[in-house]
Amino acid sequence: MDAFYASIEQRDRPDLRGRPVIVGGDPRGRGVVAAASYEARRFGVRSAMPVRRAARLCPQAVFLPPDLDRYGRVSRQVMAILREFSPVVEEVSIDEAFVDLGGTGSLFGGPVEAVRRIKARIRAETGLTASAGVAANRFVAKVASDLDKPDGLVVVPPGREAAFLAPLAVERIWGVGGVTARDLAALGVRTIGQLQLLPRETLVRRFGRHGAVLHELAFGRDRSRLAPGTPTRSVGSETTFADDCGDPVRLRVTLRAQAERVGRELRAAGVAAARVTLKLRFADFRTITRSLTSDPTQDGLEIFRRAVGLLDREGAAQPVRLIGVAASGLRRAGAGQLPLLDPALLKRERLARAVDTLTERFGERAVVPATLAEPLARR
Repeated sequence: MDAFYASIEQRDRPDLRGRPVIVGGDPRGRGVVAAASYEARRFGVRSAMPVRRAARLCPQAVFLPPDLDRYGRVSRQVMAILREFSPVVEEVSIDEAFVDLGGTGSLFGGPVEAVRRIKARIRAETGLTASAGVAANRFVAKVASDLDKPDGLVVVPPGREAAFLAPLAVERIWGVGGVTARDLAALGVRTIGQLQLLPRETLVRRFGRHGAVLHELAFGRDRSRLAPGTPTRSVGSETTFADDCGDPVRLRVTLRAQAERVGRELRAAGVAAARVTLKLRFADFRTITRSLTSDPTQDGLEIFRRAVGLLDREGAAQPVRLIGVAASGLRRAGAGQLPLLDPALLKRERLARAVDTLTERFGERAVVPATLAEPLARR
């Protein structure tokens, strides 16, 4: 999807169309950019950039806090469309997926025609654009999908992978970050074509097993298979405070809201979490995590109770810069027997699903726990 979060904001607020939009919160705060519209990207704004730097680069931008529930609803719409074209869909993130179109020609024509139909359906049903790459494997398709944004379609015919990749920067290769790129530059390699000229043995000698992978990917050879239905490994929520927070009440209220959000995501995915992890980053940037493993749950209140227990045990004696909660150790909901043995949990689960229905229709603030009602009213 193209500038997914920012594009949803522009779609839902016509006054933002054509204007630079940055999703990531208060420009005076200490968060990072979650998404930037293409209008903002022209000024050098990029995802994961500190929001204060983004404000310096593009002071005229509209800064908005992320609405993950709304983005998640649109993501589910998009993924449902993809599954109408193939049973083999690997969700990579909230706004990206791989689709295996092998064997679907009798239904939708060739792969390129099928992708054109997918893009048209996404635009018609969500009002958003998607960019796609069509290739014989995951790696080349991913690279192709990034080259003609927004609303692009790049096709790499089988057998043309090496020629397609040759002029591109080595950073396009999976696993080539800043350190590897500098090491390759020391060998005179800045493009994938230059990497293709290096003997495999040279790369293995310099980078070990990773060198062999680099050699294969440089020629567009990727034997990895799609992993449809791969469960999410973890679900989490974090908050960076504008000013370091030493107020225990505010920390708990923040945790409560985060736990509710995590619980909703778990229920939407049909999974429950056995492990709850609390993350704290202090004013001096020291970061700690504390975890608790217990019976699987997808209940926001239970997630909060476990997280706040970890917080109380830690006894945050110094101001907190960031607080977060994550749920992992995921398994399919209902795999255990606890809900059947505990009527209170079963009742709370039914209540949570009823609230989910209202949230889906009316937004995240339609129904909230009483402890969050007053903070929301002050926003």
